[in-house]
Amino acid sequence: MEITTILDQIDLGAMALPEFQRGYVWNRKQVRELMNSLYHRYPVGGLLVWVTKTEEAEARGNHSLSAGNVKLILDGQQRITTLYGIVRGTPPPFFEGNADAFTDLYFNLGSEAFEFYGPVKMRDDPLWIGVTDVMKNGLGSFIGRVYQNEQLSPNAETYVNRLTRLQGIKNIRFHIEEVTGQDKSVDVVVDIFNKVNSGGTKLSKGDLALARICAEWPDARQELRRALKSWRNAGFYFTMDWLLRNVNTVVTGEALFTALKDVDAPRFQRGLHSAEKAINYLLNIIGGRLGLDHDRVLGGRYAFPVMTRFLVEHGGKFHNSAERDRVLYWYIQTFIWGRFAGSTESFLNRDLGAMDGSDDPIGSLISELQIWRGDLAVRPENFAGWSKGARFYPLLYLLSRVGEARDWGTGLPLKADLLGKTSGLQIHHIFPKAQLYKREHTRAEVNALANFCFLTQATNLTISDTLPDIYFREIENRFPGTLASQWIPADEWLWKIENYQEFLIARQQLLADASNAFLDELASGLAPITNGDVDVSENSVVVHGGIDSAEEGDQLLELNLWVEEQGLPPGEMLYELLDEEGKLIEILDLVWPQGLQTGLSEPVALLIDEGISVLEAASSAGFRCFINIDDFKAYVTLDILAVETG
Repeated sequence: MEITTILDQIDLGAMALPEFQRGYVWNRKQVRELMNSLYHRYPVGGLLVWVTKTEEAEARGNHSLSAGNVKLILDGQQRITTLYGIVRGTPPPFFEGNADAFTDLYFNLGSEAFEFYGPVKMRDDPLWIGVTDVMKNGLGSFIGRVYQNEQLSPNAETYVNRLTRLQGIKNIRFHIEEVTGQDKSVDVVVDIFNKVNSGGTKLSKGDLALARICAEWPDARQELRRALKSWRNAGFYFTMDWLLRNVNTVVTGEALFTALKDVDAPRFQRGLHSAEKAINYLLNIIGGRLGLDHDRVLGGRYAFPVMTRFLVEHGGKFHNSAERDRVLYWYIQTFIWGRFAGSTESFLNRDLGAMDGSDDPIGSLISELQIWRGDLAVRPENFAGWSKGARFYPLLYLLSRVGEARDWGTGLPLKADLLGKTSGLQIHHIFPKAQLYKREHTRAEVNALANFCFLTQATNLTISDTLPDIYFREIENRFPGTLASQWIPADEWLWKIENYQEFLIARQQLLADASNAFLDELASGLAPITNGDVDVSENSVVVHGGIDSAEEGDQLLELNLWVEEQGLPPGEMLYELLDEEGKLIEILDLVWPQGLQTGLSEPVALLIDEGISVLEAASSAGFRCFINIDDFKAYVTLDILAVETG
């Protein structure tokens, strides 16, 4: 079938895009390569379409479909979308993506090169011809221009032949393979799609379930994005998959997305509304009671579907403080031990099953944790990790917000309800980084969790790089007991920098004691938690990587926003790199596990100021690693967006 006919079929609604297909992800380099191949009549592959009844078709967009049968594009979407955009000068009806990728493409009559419009280079050069102008308006005016222009006329015949060849791209025939038959259900077709799309990202059952919902409720994706945007504006970055998982557990009580296949649009709408309300409620509770009030300290995201299900099933709120605290106790335990870091669906289903039909669903959840973990007590070794990427970093922040911790410059409590979100709490190195590096301590030692505390910005700046054995005495004289409120050992011998390692050990014990006391407070009323056998060596593993300063965190957040402005998906901050058994290996600052163009580009990791072990682990896991923001931006601009510079 000729390209022009294919485009006509799209306009007529006889050819469309199935709802489960993802959006347009090609960049300008890929567009140029396609047009160059077509111009030189190189093979570019055919199309695979699914022929199905129009009334049963779940197609992308609001475009009316033709009566009878419709052909849904399974393989070839990127090529056909590109050609439609260039030939028609506008995106196709099913378009979802960045139209700049195929807008303003030009062709050079002399070099036969395709490039995107650059005013400095092209404005006064008659050799550059707009490709879309040729496709839409024909050759008449261009042929006249060639013969009338003094610069072009000596080679007029050659240039006209090239124009004819360019316009002839529209008449190239694509072979179309059709998938037909009554046995070709949506599930079968998705399986076919995954096989022919082996180089890209596989469609999950969640994608398929959402596609079915969108067929009944076209605004479903937009509503999901609206909810995600509202949380992003509040400082929390969640994914579509995460929200869909919450809706799934609310509607079906199960974690597997296959449970959504029989859910109709009205039921899904109600589930989304209930899930959104429950998540908002939980974020307020977790921020108010635990002080975990922004994205970088919010652990245990996949505990939310379980808590969301519990709330919806019990009237949408906690009935008393004891119920609230027991749920929060379970929540904290899930993120400090990495309950959902590995086999997410398996553990979610186990926990959802434990709640189902139980007279004490919260108790059942805690029992599941005890069976899985064996010991829920925090030990000093758990604070032996380092960096803001460690799982116990949120717990340190939490303790500072809920206990008696006070600011060292003002003596005022750091309680969540007193400071609020605009308080500007900053992480503070108790023993200054510069002083420790001067004495040849390693990065892991400098950024040990036990060397972190939280202070207001003004206090942090005032202390600067003063040594503890000097500024500790001043603080204690001004505000007696303030040091102890931040779990500083009372022994002044430990305040000397030459005894730094002993200080860390002593403070780890104090932090563990404070953690257990708070967790016991939350769990009050439960049967005592018994200490079973536990592999202490596992607790002592030092995990590297992560974000070591507020400045670094802000830089990564700003970079994520910049990436989104380019029409690309945001990356995952503080990504947990796991081994085959689901154990935590390293923490990676900012990653795109599926690539910046999902399934079409390699996994990427941005690792700022990390050690060689982190780089080696990320590289071994298949990530292309960048160690500074400028190099990463250059990669995005040149390799992903394929924007010419100069």
